[in-house]
Amino acid sequence: MAEQGTKIDVAQVASLARLSLPQDMIPRLQSEMEQIVGYVEMLAELDVSGIEPTAHAVARTNVLRDDVPSDPFPREAMLANAPDLIEGELVKVPQVLPGEGIA
Repeated sequence: MAEQGTKIDVAQVASLARLSLPQDMIPRLQSEMEQIVGYVEMLAELDVSGIEPTAHAVARTNVLRDDVPSDPFPREAMLANAPDLIEGELVKVPQVLPGEGIA
């Protein structure tokens, strides 16, 4: 599939991707990558001049509901579901960064 001149340096590609590959895997990956490039080159030969470009195979529509204003959910009811509170007003969450405490 791949042209004779198409050679992929798998070690260079792996280096750019910051991957560590075992030496015995490189020939197989090179062959597979060259086959993929060959397949893409075959696709480039197709005449697609009459085909409209699309991002999706089917039309996508927004399935969300309309944004209708309503009364807000009561604050007390929301805070009642929190696992822990700080001074009854703030939801206490696990510490993310070490060394930071409540000021």
